[in-house]
Amino acid sequence: MAGNRKKNASNSPHTPMPSAESGCPVDALVSLIMGPWTAYIVWVLLQHDSIRFSELMKDVHGISARMLTVRLRRLEAAGLVRREQHLGIPPHVCYELTARGRELAQVMTPLESLANKWFAEDQAARRAPASGADEVRSTLPRLQGI
Repeated sequence: MAGNRKKNASNSPHTPMPSAESGCPVDALVSLIMGPWTAYIVWVLLQHDSIRFSELMKDVHGISARMLTVRLRRLEAAGLVRREQHLGIPPHVCYELTARGRELAQVMTPLESLANKWFAEDQAARRAPASGADEVRSTLPRLQGI
């Protein structure tokens, strides 16, 4: 079956990360992974060893095929994603994170934890009565009668 696979030549582990205009490596990395849809795509890829393009489209809710292709190409050019074309019937393409791409779990996992914590706090705040605003409203009628 190895003859039915075609890997892209850009799978080199030595693919340099795109540079930022600022010259700051942190800025370059953040710009790369925080582009439109990119963090979401990386997050989904971290949950799979390898995933077909069509499945990735389903898992990244709301993204267009064109935008997914553009983002994947950018991640591939940066050496974070590997594209593998399967020439079987039917032909299909799978994507997976490279070793370098998998290193993003060290950043994405704490971000996911923080996002979930904040989301839960925001949900709780929406359900709780706004005590400060209620206190102000309850004193207004008394102040108007003075």
